[in-house]
Amino acid sequence: MNYSFSRVIKPIHSFLSILSGIIFSVIILSSCGKGMNKLLKNPDPAYKLRMAEQFFVKKQYTKAQQVYEDIMPYYKASKEFEDIYYKYAYCAYNLGDYMNAENLFKSYLEIFPNSTKAEEVDYMRAYSFYKQSPKPELDQTNTMRAMGMMQTFINTHPGSPRNKEATDIIDVCRAKLESKDYKSAQLYYDLGQFRAAGVAFSALLNSYPESMRGDEYKLMIIKSYYRFAELSIEEKKVERFEQVISECYEFTDRFPDSKLKKEAETFLNLSQTNIKNLNNEQTKTPA
Repeated sequence: MNYSFSRVIKPIHSFLSILSGIIFSVIILSSCGKGMNKLLKNPDPAYKLRMAEQFFVKKQYTKAQQVYEDIMPYYKASKEFEDIYYKYAYCAYNLGDYMNAENLFKSYLEIFPNSTKAEEVDYMRAYSFYKQSPKPELDQTNTMRAMGMMQTFINTHPGSPRNKEATDIIDVCRAKLESKDYKSAQLYYDLGQFRAAGVAFSALLNSYPESMRGDEYKLMIIKSYYRFAELSIEEKKVERFEQVISECYEFTDRFPDSKLKKEAETFLNLSQTNIKNLNNEQTKTPA
């Protein structure tokens, strides 16, 4: 009897504990909301500014953002406005609202072009675009914009200590674009669209000639055109195997020390054998 009673009481006790926690959280949030409303209704802008500064230092960026936004009209013509706007932009950035942050950093540079913080803000504008850069398989518009803006930053501020980081970010973005193009080319190959794969891998190698994976891309060009030749009609096979042979010779010239060289040579030998067999067949066929 006591065991059954205990089994009933424990879940009820757990539920009540959870419920009391939720109620406590609602009360806290409600009191915080009332506190912010009271602050925003306060007629003293200097007091609001002090509170906004405290929120910012404590990394309470949502609260700081609300108060900065509220007092901006009052301080617009004052010497404090630049710092308020600067921190307001950083609130958006620190809250992960990178699109809004980029716009605010841009506006800051337009309003305060001669600011001592102009270089930093110019960099943060570009960095906000970089933070919006998605995974390689998604649209890379922001990645390309970030690259362009980082390069512009380097050109505009040639002596900046941030240029090393800007260069590193450009390299990261380029690697992401390369990865996206590689996946697209590989997809053509996996789907059996070998001619399209050959064209895509050729474009990939041309776009990233210094890539560490250059020999891999060249081998995929060879593989793609070899499979394309294999599946071609008889009349087209010789010329298409000849294209494979040409790609194999280019591989050897361009990547003489590659670990993939033997595999490229295999396709060279296969293509030469196929051409020989095809020519023999044509010789045997009566006119």
